[in-house]
Amino acid sequence: MAVQHETELYKPLKQYFEKLGYLVKSEVRHCDLVGIHSGQTEPLIVEIKKTFNLALLLQGLERQKMTREVYLAVERNRAKKGAHNQRWSDLTALCQRLGLGLMTVTFYKTKSPFVEVLCTPSGYETGRRASKLRTSRLINEFHERSGDYNVGGSTGRKLYTAYREKALKVAAAVQAGGQISPRKAKEHSGVSAAAAIMQHNYYGWFQRVARGSYVLTETGTAALAEYETMLRNLERAEAAPGLEEV
Repeated sequence: MAVQHETELYKPLKQYFEKLGYLVKSEVRHCDLVGIHSGQTEPLIVEIKKTFNLALLLQGLERQKMTREVYLAVERNRAKKGAHNQRWSDLTALCQRLGLGLMTVTFYKTKSPFVEVLCTPSGYETGRRASKLRTSRLINEFHERSGDYNVGGSTGRKLYTAYREKALKVAAAVQAGGQISPRKAKEHSGVSAAAAIMQHNYYGWFQRVARGSYVLTETGTAALAEYETMLRNLERAEAAPGLEEV
């Protein structure tokens, strides 16, 4: 059963790592899947493709600049036995030589997908070392997101980021206040960088109507409507600390 989109692989991979105790989020700093485990010092990254190809391999090598725990994940299509990108023993040996992990997801018509690990990462044995700065940025972006609102493997879609979340919270505060100062927006939204977000106006959501006074633009109003469900999840998560909506 061949998948149509890479995003179809994300859910079974997410569930697999969650069962192992990882907190999982997608599309974090361009990584398809990122997992963090309380008992591990390094984040885990999984790059997803429908089939094994050179682009996936190069992505995996690039991700080793963030962590040694890098997996490549592809569909295991039972109808394509013998295809060059289904020669699992050869592909496993290649990944092992490069310090990458390799996973497959097999889909069935009448039962749940099956996730299999063909080899685990050993990135540091290859001589490549992760950049502390890149790792730190990845972890910070991961933790600043309140939930997992993207789908790993997405292309051509607006990605939910920690910055977008903060901007949406500020926009909601401006909408509620009608015409509001950055200081008030900071108080009502709980976003310390509210003033910078309003002044830089990256998404075009805010309009300065007087000194120290802003209103929401039509684009900002539309964004709040588009992300209404996500904002409700944020409110519930903040009202019940420790519970994360995904």
